[in-house]
Amino acid sequence: MILARVTGSVVSTIHHPIVDGRRLLLAECLDQDGKPTGGYVIAMDVVGAGKGEVVLVLDEGNGARQVLDDPQAPIRSIIVGIVDSLRLEPD
Repeated sequence: MILARVTGSVVSTIHHPIVDGRRLLLAECLDQDGKPTGGYVIAMDVVGAGKGEVVLVLDEGNGARQVLDDPQAPIRSIIVGIVDSLRLEPD
């Protein structure tokens, strides 16, 4: 899982049918303190995330296909949750 902040959306005029009716979002990867790591991911949104929200991204193709219930879907990254709060426990 990747912790990320939604920074925008991706628009494509030609895409696989699995994308029909779903949004592709650009998400900036965050470290455990909520600071940008410099990485980003384009992920399919299935939870209704919006710009600026912190989200959980599943970045593993088989898991993403299971969420979509389509074993042939050409998808790798999918937003599976919106983070309300984050609390780190001391070691």
